[in-house]
Amino acid sequence: MPTVPSPQTVLDRVRRDVERNTLRARNGIKLVAGVDRPGVGQTPKDVVWQRGRTQLWHYRNDPDTHGGVRYGPPLLIVFSLVSKSYILDLTPGNSFVEQLLKAGFDVYMLDWGEPDERDAGNGLEDYADDYIPAGIDRVLDLSGADEVNLFGYCFGGDLALLYAAHHPDAPLRSLTVLATPVDFRHMGPLADIFAVGGMDVGSVLDADGNVPPSVVVQGFRALTPTAEVTRYVTLWERLWNDDYVASYQAMTGWSDDHVPFPGAAARQTAEMLVRNNGMVNDRLSVGGDPVHLSDIQVPFLTVRANRDHIVPPEATAALIDLVGSPDKHELCLDAGHMGLVVGRTAAKTTVPTIIDFVRRRSDPLDADDTLQEA
Repeated sequence: MPTVPSPQTVLDRVRRDVERNTLRARNGIKLVAGVDRPGVGQTPKDVVWQRGRTQLWHYRNDPDTHGGVRYGPPLLIVFSLVSKSYILDLTPGNSFVEQLLKAGFDVYMLDWGEPDERDAGNGLEDYADDYIPAGIDRVLDLSGADEVNLFGYCFGGDLALLYAAHHPDAPLRSLTVLATPVDFRHMGPLADIFAVGGMDVGSVLDADGNVPPSVVVQGFRALTPTAEVTRYVTLWERLWNDDYVASYQAMTGWSDDHVPFPGAAARQTAEMLVRNNGMVNDRLSVGGDPVHLSDIQVPFLTVRANRDHIVPPEATAALIDLVGSPDKHELCLDAGHMGLVVGRTAAKTTVPTIIDFVRRRSDPLDADDTLQEA
């Protein structure tokens, strides 16, 4: 026979449900009103180089807060072209950048800002042959190092791959890419429109000559049309939990917070990477030169997720075999796109693995050489 709960147990459940419903009402009002939003991108940093909308950020590795820089060479992050970089520095205690600093790295990031009409003519070669090399030169100049550990996030990983393939003598100690698509046949409806449907990128450009953020957002939403309904159901179930609501606001805010995709780069992406599937078919060109991922020989790590709805696992699977490095590794996690860099999976698995990979290919700094950020 089923166990009959005691009156006290029933009363405790009722009290709990009443309390949670009260908290749901309070947090629901805050969500609708847009108040108490968590601060994002709060790790202290300095702008140490700028060209147009692009900025190079140097994160302060405070000896008291993070322990100071204990490993070299510096680590440079190349971010994606279509979203905002604060996903890597989401909130204090849930920040990829913060964990890198605490691990002892000297961390920089190339952030592309928000492209406007002045960036509409930027092609992939502008990033792979201009911005990334210039950013690396500035990092080397500031740090006194002669190499960098390069890290590419999402489409920033594609830019890093194009750079490394076109510059096989680049001053790289290692290359890590995360959630980086190479087999664009599997990038969902948005890619299908251009690859199979023959749609011209020009038909979706805005008045500035760029692909507007709304097109990018709708393209990602088309990959999982029921995801928005599901996330609201989950939100209702946990709306009473303040920590969950704060995390929900930060992460869903980022997932809807995209930037324009420069028109020329979008056209090249549609033609070379989508229609020709250039990375898988070895049909890449940068600045008029043929480039080959097999020419990348530096120590290499690719990190991908098997529940990624933005960059499906089928789109990332081929990369490990395309890169030519004899020292190459793959990490495939049971996680979603954001779960690779924020949350428990990131903190317990992704970030420690990346840190271990880079640290093994770095040099411990002597006390006299340790960089201490003010």
